[in-house]
Amino acid sequence: MTPKNCLITGGPRGIGRATALLAAKAGYCVAVAGLEEHAKDAAAVVKEIQEAGGKAVAIHADVSRESDIVRMFDIAERKLGPLTGLVNAAGVYYHAVATEFSFDALARMMNVNVVGLLACCGEAAKRMSRERGGAGGSIVNISSGAVLIGGRPGANAYAASKAAVDNFTTGFAREVAAQGIRVNTIRPGVIQTDMTASLRTDPELKRRVEASIPLGRVGQPEEIAEVAVWLLSDKASLVTGAHINAGGGGFHVAASV
Repeated sequence: MTPKNCLITGGPRGIGRATALLAAKAGYCVAVAGLEEHAKDAAAVVKEIQEAGGKAVAIHADVSRESDIVRMFDIAERKLGPLTGLVNAAGVYYHAVATEFSFDALARMMNVNVVGLLACCGEAAKRMSRERGGAGGSIVNISSGAVLIGGRPGANAYAASKAAVDNFTTGFAREVAAQGIRVNTIRPGVIQTDMTASLRTDPELKRRVEASIPLGRVGQPEEIAEVAVWLLSDKASLVTGAHINAGGGGFHVAASV
C-alpha cells in the first residue's frame, strides 16, 4: 500500500496546526515542522495526535535555510518513512505601503514565502518521484486570496509573494505530473490565526473586515485544513495545477478596510 506520511511546514500553529491534526485523523503519519521558537506549540500538536492514537514527530526547521530544508526532509523520512504528502503552510506576512518598504523585511518574507516554498517543493519531488523510485504524492501550497486583488491596502508585497507561489504551482504541476505527483494551491481569505490576531482585540476592525467579505465572516483554520487534507487524498486524484479559493467569496473592494 502507498504510505500515508506527510510533512507540514508551519505545522505548530494556525492553518498548519489544523491541517496536521486533521491529516492525523485521516490516517496520516505527520511531521510537524516549524521554527525552534515554536517548539512548545509543535510538541503540543504531536502530543494531541499521539494521544488520539496517531503517529507524529516534531521537527525544528527554518524554511528560509537550505540546510534546514534538507535536514527536515531527512528526519521526516527517517522517523515516518517515505513521504507522500507535503503541505507548505509556513508563511510570513508583511504589511507596508511601497514607499515605506524595508528591504530586509521584504527579503525575509520572500525567502520564506517563495524561495523556501519552492525549495521544499523541489526536495519533495526528488523523494516522491516515481522516476526516482518514490511512490508519488501530493503537494499542497498555501497561497492567498490576496493574489486575486493585489492584496488589501498595505498588503501588496505579501500578495506578490503569493502570486509567485500560484504561478510556480501551475508550471510545477505540469512538470511533475508524469512522475505521479499532484500539486495544488489553496487561496485562503481572512482566517482567524496569529497572523490576524488584531481581529481578536479590535471588534470594529473585525466588523469592517467581515463587512468586506461576501459570506460576512472570517474563516477558521480548520476550514482550510479540510481542503488541504482533501487535496492530499486520493479523492482529489484528478486534481492538479488547481488554485482553490477558500475566502468566503472574495473581497468587496469598495469596503473601507
